Amino acid sequence: MKSKRKRYQNDRHIDLEFTVENLSKAIFVVNKHAKTAVEPKFLYELKKKALEKMLEEGKAKKLGLHFVRTPKFSIQSSTVLISCGAYLFHLPPKKEDFQKLKHLGHLNDDYRNPKTTNLSLNRAKALLIAYTGLKETKQTNPFFFQHLNSNIIITKSYRER
Repeated sequence: MKSKRKRYQNDRHIDLEFTVENLSKAIFVVNKHAKTAVEPKFLYELKKKALEKMLEEGKAKKLGLHFVRTPKFSIQSSTVLISCGAYLFHLPPKKEDFQKLKHLGHLNDDYRNPKTTNLSLNRAKALLIAYTGLKETKQTNPFFFQHLNSNIIITKSYRER
C-alpha cells in the first residue's frame, strides 16, 4: 500500500499551471491570508505583482474605481477594482487610473468572491512566486539576545520602539 504522503508530494505540482483560474484562486488565497498575517507585506506585494502582470498579459481587466470603506485619517480615497476570472480584487490606484477609469461609487456588499477550499497558502505562494519571479526574504527573529557581562539584555524589534 502506497503512503498518501508520497502520492501527495508527487501530485502537488501537477495543477500549478499559469491559467487565469489557478492564478486568480492563488491571489484570493494569498489576499485572504494577508489580512490576518503577522507580516503581510510580502503577501500583499505578491498579490500586487501577480495582478499587474496579469493586467499586462490581458488575463485581468480594470473595471473602475471604488471608494475605500475605511478612509485613512478621515480622507476619502479610492481603489481600483480588477476582474480576474471569477474573482474581483482591489489595488491602490495609479495617477492615470483616475483619468482613465470610471468611478463606481461605494463597494457592492451583494457580491462575494467564490470560496477556494482546495488550495493551501503554501501552494498559492509557490504558484505566484513562480509566476512573478519574486523572492521571499527570510524573516529574522525580531527579538534577539545580547550577552553582556553574563547579563541578558532583550532588544525589542524596530516596531516596538
